[in-house]
Amino acid sequence: MIRKLLVCFFCLIICLRLSADNDEFCGIRNTAFKAGESITFTVYYSVIGIYINAGTANFTTTLEKLNNIPVYHAVGTGTSNSRYDWIFKVRDRYETFFDTAYLLPLKFIRNVNEGGYKKTENITFNRKANTATSTKGTYTVPNCIQDVLSAVYYARNINFSQYKIDDKIPFSMFLDNQVYNLYIRYLGKEVVKTRYGKFNAIKFSPLLVKGTIFEGGEKMTVWVSDDANHIPLRIESPITVGSIKVDMMQYRNLRYPLSSKISVR
Repeated sequence: MIRKLLVCFFCLIICLRLSADNDEFCGIRNTAFKAGESITFTVYYSVIGIYINAGTANFTTTLEKLNNIPVYHAVGTGTSNSRYDWIFKVRDRYETFFDTAYLLPLKFIRNVNEGGYKKTENITFNRKANTATSTKGTYTVPNCIQDVLSAVYYARNINFSQYKIDDKIPFSMFLDNQVYNLYIRYLGKEVVKTRYGKFNAIKFSPLLVKGTIFEGGEKMTVWVSDDANHIPLRIESPITVGSIKVDMMQYRNLRYPLSSKISVR
């Protein structure tokens, strides 16, 4: 179950980006984050209404060069709570390299170690040819396609003020050698109280693909900070057994003050 929770978390974060097929957002400029940023989340799991600390996830960015192109190197890690390692130990690492000019990925790496199961994935994106090449082959992808981690940073640059409540924002992503076409439904703004504190937040619900963890549909809710940083604050969703809650618990080197914060717990 710990493995499923952490996989859940990365699936949730995927759903934060905008449509790569919408020219208005193809090659969006970064105004939300900077190199050196670090954000940490706690993943909670519940079966009977009592949430337990199941693991943590962390996202960091640095400024580097890839093939002489300036890129953001973002790293996302997922780790099971050490007290549950004897049941199921998880040590997952996701990396993406995306250019600083248009926030489009050039390379994606996934290394997972889940209960002894290990998998490595390495994807190279060719923007001119609109292809993604993995160890399984080369695949045609839409213009401005994102990977599962670059999507997080791309999404944070959404201008939510241009949408009305119940508007659908379509998006596409490349995952496990497939292109997925989904959407998020904008739900407006509200105050959300998390384990870290209380925030003014932007709220939306992503359409999910039916799978072994999620039933599919719009049953997940996501809150991001209603300020220029647009960092994820809370994610809630039922799963096949119980439910999960993901809360932002620590941040460093944000580009702007976290002005959406009303109070700290």
